[in-house]
Amino acid sequence: MRERSAAVTNGDDATLHGAREETADSAASSARAGPHAPLAATFVGGGDMATALIGGLVAAGVDEADLAVIEPSDAQRARLAARFPRAQLHPSVSADAVTRRAIAILAVKPQQMREVATSLASHVHGIGVVLTIAAGIRIDDLARWLGGCRRIVRAMPNTPALVARGISGVYADPSVDAAGRAHAARVLEAAGEVVWCADERALDAVTGLSGSGPAYVYYLIEALERAGVEQGLDAATARRLAYATFDGAIALARAGGEEPATLRANVTSKGGTTERGLAALAARDAAAAMRDAVAAATARARELGDEYGAA
Repeated sequence: MRERSAAVTNGDDATLHGAREETADSAASSARAGPHAPLAATFVGGGDMATALIGGLVAAGVDEADLAVIEPSDAQRARLAARFPRAQLHPSVSADAVTRRAIAILAVKPQQMREVATSLASHVHGIGVVLTIAAGIRIDDLARWLGGCRRIVRAMPNTPALVARGISGVYADPSVDAAGRAHAARVLEAAGEVVWCADERALDAVTGLSGSGPAYVYYLIEALERAGVEQGLDAATARRLAYATFDGAIALARAGGEEPATLRANVTSKGGTTERGLAALAARDAAAAMRDAVAAATARARELGDEYGAA
């Protein structure tokens, strides 16, 4: 069963305490009500990932009218209006766009995050929990830009979320309560699976593995396709075979519950074709190359966190 979540109160400003308790109470009620409960959510940024999450929420039963999007591009707002005609669309951050929201999802580029968070700071008391899906932006830095608010959940999704097949590594600041975690999970699960991390630093490794991972898969598909063409297949047939091989292998791995090493051994007959092919991969140390790729991407994620936080 997937873990659910909820919204949080800060409590450092006594004049806002009652309003925050009300926000948290309504968030908790919504979380208990299930996937078709109302969800007052504002997306800051209306690009591809936000569009995918909105589409997933609507498909899961959330009313478009409860969803708001802050998107400065006229052309993108027009596209959103065409797809989600009942959603609330705003060109910039305002009280109307973010007040009394169970969750605000920050779906902007990392280099835009400081400006966006600063503009949101004066309104954050009216938001139950803030979910960021920007790579490399750490909670300490985002909290500073938000004026000290730590009701923050940080997530690292990946691009298969665009077809509701993504997976997100997620970390919640300790100040986020059960309702805030539930709302964050509900948004992210609209586009795939959610894996909770006990330590924010683990999100760098998540970025290196699943965040960048789709590119590694596409790289392997490209290589298989080229190899097939070199062995006499036409390009279309080689690509079809490569796609189906990845699809089928993953389906078999998920269905059987066996270790990947066991599945590999099962298909590797002594003296057969697969054994010869795997030997060629081992000779090039393909496994080490993959480890190096994940390590390099993880290191870059840490570097980006340092760079964005220092900005």
